[in-house]
Amino acid sequence: MSGVVCRAASIALTGLHGTTVMVESAISQQLPGIAIIGLPDTSLTEAKLRVRTATAQAGMPLSDRFITVNLAPASLPKHGSGFDLAIALAALAASRHLPATGLADVVHLGELALDGALRRPAGLLSSVAAARALGFARVMVPEACSAEAALVPGIEVIAVPDLAGAVAWYRGDRDRGRMIHASAPAAAPGEAGFPGSAVDMDEVVGQPEAVEAMVVAAAGRHHVSLLGPPGAGKTLLATRLPTLLPELDDDAALEASSIASLGGSPLLRLVRRPPFESPHHTASAASIIGGGQGIEVRPGAITRACHGVLFLDEAPEFPRTVLDALRQPLETGKIEIHRSRIRTVLPARVQLVLAANPCPCGNAGSPDTAVRCTCTPRVRVGYRQRISGPLSDRIDLRLSLHRVSKVLLDDPHERRVTSSQLRERVVEARAVAAERWAGTGWTVNAEVPGSWLRSARLRLPRADTAVIDHALARGALTLRGYDRVLRVAWTVSDLAGVERPRRAEVAQALALRGGDSA
Repeated sequence: MSGVVCRAASIALTGLHGTTVMVESAISQQLPGIAIIGLPDTSLTEAKLRVRTATAQAGMPLSDRFITVNLAPASLPKHGSGFDLAIALAALAASRHLPATGLADVVHLGELALDGALRRPAGLLSSVAAARALGFARVMVPEACSAEAALVPGIEVIAVPDLAGAVAWYRGDRDRGRMIHASAPAAAPGEAGFPGSAVDMDEVVGQPEAVEAMVVAAAGRHHVSLLGPPGAGKTLLATRLPTLLPELDDDAALEASSIASLGGSPLLRLVRRPPFESPHHTASAASIIGGGQGIEVRPGAITRACHGVLFLDEAPEFPRTVLDALRQPLETGKIEIHRSRIRTVLPARVQLVLAANPCPCGNAGSPDTAVRCTCTPRVRVGYRQRISGPLSDRIDLRLSLHRVSKVLLDDPHERRVTSSQLRERVVEARAVAAERWAGTGWTVNAEVPGSWLRSARLRLPRADTAVIDHALARGALTLRGYDRVLRVAWTVSDLAGVERPRRAEVAQALALRGGDSA
């Protein structure tokens, strides 16, 4: 029995990036035992105990010789219990309990229970998507989570209830397992258009300009900052922004779902609504950007909010290092995690919303003489400067809010619109932008490089850009800010139904940036 090497395929995840791992098993003439080599972590090293017990419980004890299990490539650190199924099948094949043919052509994902049952491994959807990207046509998963695996199109899913069912499948007995083909992507009940949401933009009272600005932000996926006293509606506006966003397309939904699957919770359908993350201001840089211990990478809030909204309430209260860590991913749409033993890239295409009070007491600039600011000018300036200039320069829309008066609160003539009505405008504007950028890889105006907008093909007449040209010449705008004003101007024109931005749209975009007096 010595000398036979059997191989079964599996997937090692580093963030969302998957690598093919070939689990090799061989028996040698030594005292009984199992050794797992190839840089496993603690939970993976413990698989030898789970595998030996589970195979015995299933009535297929392993060889009474020494079994060596190698996880190739040996130089890649590996973690997690998702390799249990592949290790068990490779070891059983080496022990002559099943034919080794075909094990290397199917990706095996599953954690073993001591009685031989199979459990869902963390990051199942991400692993199946990685298997498809690596060229595999089939994946074997626990039956309990087979619906999640079937969300990935273009790959066949073999669902087995336990280890005995997996062995029976390879022995030719198809009654213990079933083949599942990719299901049509579906939205969760009540998601398609957000009709069942408990929040709606029509709850915002007395801030019509701010609501319209949020429509512009949603249409172009622009970053927003909200500055105003307590009770002005900053959090109200930010939490209702996701209700204006259209549903994710298939590719974005699969990526958002893959990120969600890393959290350990099973998925029954793709994530179709844009995610929303609102971390507390005491959050660390690792919790926002991403990190982890050892060789395991855990996505941060900026990755979990990918294709959605990252809301930082009380932004000046966040540590300066945390806020400045957002600068690079806001530009590139990705975050690079570097550790001593690993390096990976996570997606970070988010829409950032910052909310802040004008000063620590929150009353600076209040028109009410009965409510006076108790902060000194130095304290107010220092509080504003907690958000650095480079980060502020990356914000497209800077809105100043004021408290709503009782007159406005009781105004029967104020016309409020629902999120559903506003979302229709957003969808139409995004469709116009998507048609304009077709074939470029960009879908929304916020993604378009400034060099493209300033190129001969799309350059606006000098008469229309005079206001921002003057602001750039005076130093009131940086070149990055100039490009961001152009992006917002294109969004404003898309919402207005005009072919290109004119002087009025450019001026409005500059005003939305807080540069109307530049």
